[in-house]
Amino acid sequence: MYQSKSPNRTFRSPPMRILIAALLATASILSPINGWAQSVDVEATIKAVDVNKLMLTLDDGKSYKVPEEFNFEGLKAGVKVVVFYTMVDGNRVVDDLEIVQ
Repeated sequence: MYQSKSPNRTFRSPPMRILIAALLATASILSPINGWAQSVDVEATIKAVDVNKLMLTLDDGKSYKVPEEFNFEGLKAGVKVVVFYTMVDGNRVVDDLEIVQ
């Protein structure tokens, strides 16, 4: 820190102010990125299950892709589920699925 001629005033060095401003700007720009990848959930009844295409169709008329390791056990038309999904390249990709009892 630099001391001015007045004993009660101190000044921060210009490089520190620039560093702090750059960090705050970066943080404010990157903070919305977290919101883009949030999972969405929907509660609906299964209309169709396609094991070969790894797809579920719900009674809301929308199709949902599932990962290759997905367990289709207990899933058939008429079963009520809560599907947690994320939009990836315009497709609804299932993150998690719960059967509603």
